[in-house]
Amino acid sequence: MFRITITSNDLPKFIVHHLGPFVPVLLCLTLTVLVLSKIFKSKPSSRKVFLLDFACYKPPARQMWSKEFTIARARQHTNLSEETFAFMEKLLEKSGIGPSTYLPEAFRRDPPNECLEEARKESEMVIFGAVDELLAKTGVEGKDIGILIVNCCVFDVVPSLSTMVVNRYKLGDKVVSYNLSGMGCSAGLAAIGLAKQLLQVRSIPYALVVSTENITENRYRGEDRSMIVTNCLFRVGGAAILLSNKPSDRHAAKYQLIHTVQTNTIASDSSYNCITRAEDSEGLVGVTITKDLLPVATKTIEANFTTLGHLVLPISEKILFITNYIARHFLAAKIKPYVPDFMKAIDHVITHVGGKPVLDQVERSLKLSNIDMEASRMALYRFGNTSSSSVWYALAYAEAKSRIKKGDRVWQIAFGSGFKCNSLILKAMRAVDREEMNPWSDEIDGFPVDLKSVDGPFPYDFKPSE
Repeated sequence: MFRITITSNDLPKFIVHHLGPFVPVLLCLTLTVLVLSKIFKSKPSSRKVFLLDFACYKPPARQMWSKEFTIARARQHTNLSEETFAFMEKLLEKSGIGPSTYLPEAFRRDPPNECLEEARKESEMVIFGAVDELLAKTGVEGKDIGILIVNCCVFDVVPSLSTMVVNRYKLGDKVVSYNLSGMGCSAGLAAIGLAKQLLQVRSIPYALVVSTENITENRYRGEDRSMIVTNCLFRVGGAAILLSNKPSDRHAAKYQLIHTVQTNTIASDSSYNCITRAEDSEGLVGVTITKDLLPVATKTIEANFTTLGHLVLPISEKILFITNYIARHFLAAKIKPYVPDFMKAIDHVITHVGGKPVLDQVERSLKLSNIDMEASRMALYRFGNTSSSSVWYALAYAEAKSRIKKGDRVWQIAFGSGFKCNSLILKAMRAVDREEMNPWSDEIDGFPVDLKSVDGPFPYDFKPSE
């Protein structure tokens, strides 16, 4: 046994002396391997991901609640003060929510039955309703789905919601399944981003994403106004989205996923604490929204816009932005920050409907028009805040209005607790006309509605804490 030690200086001499005759062959083999690996290597960035279709659940008419009925039931089944009822009435009046949103069937019982079993029934009704419709629209069978992601923020059940879907649709023992919880209203687009990454690196052809929230077990019964806000805004709803990485699906798909961008300001304490599920001074559980919400949301959303801008904005807008930045930061010039015109790169903006103050802030930040905000405002009016699924109700509105044309770029924006912001850029693969299976199909001609009645200050004043 002996060992040959070769230094880096000696290596060329060693190759020439001992392998000289074989060098051309070795070079050819090496080049061949490199070329073949280049050809057959599946890069995440080269595999396109398509959105075949999506479906939004529309509850039955028996679950429809007017604002007046909501207050009447609260008076009947709670012992809140008159001041609190007055606050609720003003909040509902100025919320941007219309008279026909949906709440759980359990709330109509006498007395309301807000138990685990009823909460499970709500999730099953919403999730199965959306997935059944989606599979009917696409013709894809459960056995063909290899990736499943379900997101629901505040309802955690055993077995999980994703497990419930696997069992119902017999997705198979090799399905890659995820259940996302506690991520707030931005989780739906985060789930799309996760599904996109998985489809780019795996040979699995189909991914199913289900975005929902659960109201039954999460109604707040106390007097804390920061927790009452969520009571008045959130409603029953959910969406199912089917993605594919099969090149042959490009002709059947509605959209191609172009960009997914996620930003957060979670390291900041004010961001981390601005939306939390907690107990009030009486030990009653609810979701509290602090007065730091709007400034925190603005900071996080602007960071997301900056990141997205590098990907989608035309060079002219980038030059204007950079010039403005240099003038403000290096020349000490008193110049307002330049807000890029995203509508030069985007055809439709679909933003999470959170509530009227948040929509107003997005409109101001991006300098959007009434028509740009129409889909989101109408989704808030008709369905309320359905959490992570709200961007799909708004997109369904744009489709029902026949506004999506081939080649159009759609920008979906969602934000929520953490604080996080997610953007999704979709490219329409074809024009989308009115469809029978659309939550707006039987009433779209009645929209948009006049929202002048909700003009004026929101009764809960969002201002930074001192």
